[in-house]
Amino acid sequence: MTSRPNDFNVIPAKAGIQFQLQSYFYQLPEELIAQEPVSKRDQARLLIVNRAKGMICHDTFNHLNKYLPANSHLVVNNSKVIPARLLGNRATGGAVEVFLLNHLEDGYSFEVLLRPLKKIKEGETIDFAKGISAVLTDKTKRVVRFNKKNIIRHLKEVGHIPLPPYIKRADTPSDKQDYQTVYAKTPGSVASPTAGLHFTKNQISDLKAQGNRFLELTLHINYGTFKPVECEDIRLHPMHTEHYSIKPSVYRVIASGAQQSRSSIVAVGTTSCRVLESVAHSKVLTGSTSMFIYPGYKFQSVDALITNFHLPHSTLLMLVCAFGGYDLIMKAYKEAIKERYRFYSYGDAMLIL
Repeated sequence: MTSRPNDFNVIPAKAGIQFQLQSYFYQLPEELIAQEPVSKRDQARLLIVNRAKGMICHDTFNHLNKYLPANSHLVVNNSKVIPARLLGNRATGGAVEVFLLNHLEDGYSFEVLLRPLKKIKEGETIDFAKGISAVLTDKTKRVVRFNKKNIIRHLKEVGHIPLPPYIKRADTPSDKQDYQTVYAKTPGSVASPTAGLHFTKNQISDLKAQGNRFLELTLHINYGTFKPVECEDIRLHPMHTEHYSIKPSVYRVIASGAQQSRSSIVAVGTTSCRVLESVAHSKVLTGSTSMFIYPGYKFQSVDALITNFHLPHSTLLMLVCAFGGYDLIMKAYKEAIKERYRFYSYGDAMLIL
């Protein structure tokens, strides 16, 4: 199938649906923002939200199968985080930080975030060592051209794992493994699909042995995932676009299960959820999506969702509220704060049934 943007109609105002930005704010103690991963991935805490019963309970992630519907299809995002943060120097010796955003079609160039942008001149060369350098070719659009094609293949030599801005420490060698899911295989993301960070290879094997199935898709997460909603009416927010792909064989399994209700489709993470719902609307298996899911949306593919805890005013929190119900999810967040759960990328997990 060919690629095209995903169309999504604005949901009209309805009684009881929260469209005001202030509705998606909560106060989080700073010490609950996880700065490090747990020592064992599947020992993260798990908050279970049952929509039908309106109930919330607590456990650990290694007991996930106690709560999954029988013979679930868990759909995971196999995108791999690239070492997208590069530290280099100008010819003058001044330090430069380059954060890769979008790989351009010529194979050499990237749109980037660049510091200090004001000081660097168009045409200036930045050296990253190991024989890798880049020239600022377009200052307005923040485009740099590398001296090597397909620079992603060389990033492990000079790149740093791009930890989220709320993790207030420098990256370490262990983050190269900790900030990847155990099934990551397709390089392209600048942020991890963090709901999947809790799985271990042994747990996946056990879940399969218990009758569950793992299906893979790819969505490359870009820096837009960190952009907060600023419009007072959230429906006016310009959603960022991300590229995805799903194999026809995987799509047929998901579509068959959804149509015949033979098995529950469990989206592992908001990224997997966005792809599944985008494809349900467009039937485009390889393309891009700018789908913004917020309360009022009617889900077509996803029966259950595994997710982490998300920032206030974020599109991710709004998607979770759309799936779990605004009142119940905000209640769950209050419960998580009360019980001292760890929040955000390296934090604990939630299962919404």
